[in-house]
Amino acid sequence: MGEWIKYAVGEKEARAYLSVPEQGRGPGVLLCHAWWGLNGFFQELAERLASAGFTVLAPDLYDGKTTDIIDEAEALVSALDYKEAINYETAAVDYLLAHPAVEGEQLGAMGFSLGAAYVTWLATLRPQVSVVVVFYGGVEQEADYATRTKAAFLGHFAEEDPYESTDEMRRMEEMLRAARRDVAFHVYPGTGHWFFENDRPDAYNAEAAKLAWERTLDFLHRTLDRAQAGQ
Repeated sequence: MGEWIKYAVGEKEARAYLSVPEQGRGPGVLLCHAWWGLNGFFQELAERLASAGFTVLAPDLYDGKTTDIIDEAEALVSALDYKEAINYETAAVDYLLAHPAVEGEQLGAMGFSLGAAYVTWLATLRPQVSVVVVFYGGVEQEADYATRTKAAFLGHFAEEDPYESTDEMRRMEEMLRAARRDVAFHVYPGTGHWFFENDRPDAYNAEAAKLAWERTLDFLHRTLDRAQAGQ
């Protein structure tokens, strides 16, 4: 089971959900929630990742607020100070790197929609974030993005997504490939935004979610093992 912890962000404190694998140690993974907030789905996802052998920290950008209503989620995002939010995320990276349950000096980062934008940003700020997994987000990047990170990327995207541009996704994939980054972007047929989130019955696609989960675990284990070996 995971636990709520507090960690320092400058002179402030933030809260996060920490889940440690049964064996007591594992590679570190930062988990960045979608615009709903750090709700039960993301807490359970942290525990699933811990069951797969990772030490997971999920920062709470909304300080306990959650919603399952789109209009309310949009309001929460609008009220979010993005500079303060990235400070929450970078401080969470520091917390993970210093935690005794984290093996190695390289981390994975996984983000969903809103959270995907933060993990792609983090990969340019902290070289220790060397493995990035994004779900339906994080692809609107500047032309020099791939030169500012050496991270490996795995992306899961919906075929029918009003929030994410397929053209932008393909442009980012090509940019990363041209820079010789390890990248694999997948588009799941017949799916929409939030297809991985089983608490969204209007969007959840069990078959696509299962395949995305299998690909994610394989990617995290492979790339983090390689990153730790070369650190």
